[in-house]
Amino acid sequence: MPIKTFRPLTPSLRYITYADFSDVTKTKPEKSLVEPRKKTGGRNCYGRITARGIGGGHKQKIRRVDFKRNKHGVEATVTAIEYDPGRSARLALLTYADGEKRYIVAPLGLQVGSRVVSGPTAPPEVGNALPLKAIPVGLPIHNIELIPGRGAQLVRSAGSAATLMSRDGGYAQVRLPSGEIRLIHEDCYATIGQVGNPEHENVVLGKAGRSRHRGIRPITRGVARNPVDHPNGGGAGKAKSGGGWHQLTSPWGLLAKGYRTRDRHKVSNRFIVIRRDGRPMKKK
Repeated sequence: MPIKTFRPLTPSLRYITYADFSDVTKTKPEKSLVEPRKKTGGRNCYGRITARGIGGGHKQKIRRVDFKRNKHGVEATVTAIEYDPGRSARLALLTYADGEKRYIVAPLGLQVGSRVVSGPTAPPEVGNALPLKAIPVGLPIHNIELIPGRGAQLVRSAGSAATLMSRDGGYAQVRLPSGEIRLIHEDCYATIGQVGNPEHENVVLGKAGRSRHRGIRPITRGVARNPVDHPNGGGAGKAKSGGGWHQLTSPWGLLAKGYRTRDRHKVSNRFIVIRRDGRPMKKK
């Protein structure tokens, strides 16, 4: 999927880039597989803003994607590649032999007319879903389950792929796109191949209006406010990092940089072999 650029006839066109959507074969979604998406404006059930910078944006519909791939042994044909406004990857519309239709995240190289199947006896080909114990070591995989039967939770964004490293003792070692090596139960399902639309990372919004189309509203920097409005506000000396004794925080004082958000005693830490930074995980 090439990226479209433009002659700089206006200031925003100088930097703006678009996906050309040449891989999309169907412009409207399957009616039976969509539902409306209600806008919250960042407000909770009490009408209070709990997430700032959210509001407006183009109307969207949620596509119900099959992350479980639990229709084992039934062959499906790819009838369309579609755009999904809620994710960076494309969707593939599958039509099964019994007439049922489902969406899956489209892997790279999957074309209209291709045939895919899921189950422990499926061949390890692009688009097929198999348990980790049935996938040859070294293949790129995506849509990986963490708990058998729950549905895929890992490696679902455009262009991403994990690698099956090895298997031992009922668990598979998988190298994730972040560099983390993690143990995953070998009964968990994964899909063969790399997620499609890898050029998504080269798309440049180029103007503020494209953020507004996505429902993202502008937020004033804390250092540009007054002391009464933000912990980083005010001061005669200005610095991007806060400067002096200042540490960048949220409006309520929660540290914004260098603050570890993962629980040090999280139960799933025992499944991490190598952390994202390349260091081995300490065993308790």
